[in-house]
Amino acid sequence: MRAIVSLALVLLAGACSSPAGQDGPSPSRSASATSDPSDTSRTPGEPAVVTRTVDGDTIYARYRGREIDVRLIGVDTPETVDPSQPVGCYGPQASHFTERMLTGEPIKLEFDVERHDRYGRVLAYVWLREHLFNQRLVAQGYAVASAYPPNVRYESRFETAEQIARDDDRGLWGACPVGHSHRCDPAYPGVCIPSPPPDLDCADVSYRHFQVLPPDPQNFDGDHNGIGCET
Repeated sequence: MRAIVSLALVLLAGACSSPAGQDGPSPSRSASATSDPSDTSRTPGEPAVVTRTVDGDTIYARYRGREIDVRLIGVDTPETVDPSQPVGCYGPQASHFTERMLTGEPIKLEFDVERHDRYGRVLAYVWLREHLFNQRLVAQGYAVASAYPPNVRYESRFETAEQIARDDDRGLWGACPVGHSHRCDPAYPGVCIPSPPPDLDCADVSYRHFQVLPPDPQNFDGDHNGIGCET
C-alpha cells in the first residue's frame, strides 16, 4: 500500500510540472535578444566626435578630451583649401559630402603604422557606424585611392572601390576631364592618368605623391625622384 501511495505522489508531481522548455528563455531566443544590428562595439578604433570638416579628406574631431586634426588615410579628394592651388574638379562636392555626413557625428578612429603625417595631423581610418568612411568616399567617386606606405591596411579595398567607381563613371570619374578617360598610362602605376594628349599638369589631376616611372610623358616628376605632384 505504501508503495502505491508513493507512486501516486510521483505521478501527481509530474502532472503538475510544466513541459520541458516551456518556462524561461530558450538559448536561441536569449542569443537573438542580444543581437543588435546597430551595435558598433565590434567596429575597430577608438571613439571620437567630429566637430567640423576642413575639406573632403580632413576633419577635426573631439578625441580623448581635446580637438585633433585628422587626415583620412589612403584617400585623396580634390583640392579646395590650399591657397597655392586652384580648386580641383569635384572638390567642392567632396567637401560638402564629408561635411554633411560627418559633422557632429560619433565616429571611431582606427590608426595604422604611423600616427601623424609631416604636417602634424593625426592619420586615421574613420568608421561611421559600421561603414569605413574612407572607402565610401572612393566608392562614390568623391576621392581617389592614394596609398602612403606603410599605412596601407585597407589599400586593396580602396583600389577595388576606385575601379568600380571609375568603371561606373561615379562622381569625379564622370564629371572631370581625367575621369572621362580610361586610358591609364603605365608610367603612373597605382593611379589612373591618361597619356597625352591632352597635356596635363598637377592642377589638372586629383592625385598627389604618386609613383612615377620613366618616361613620365606628362612631366609630373620635375625633380626626377620618382614621385609626382609633391607640392
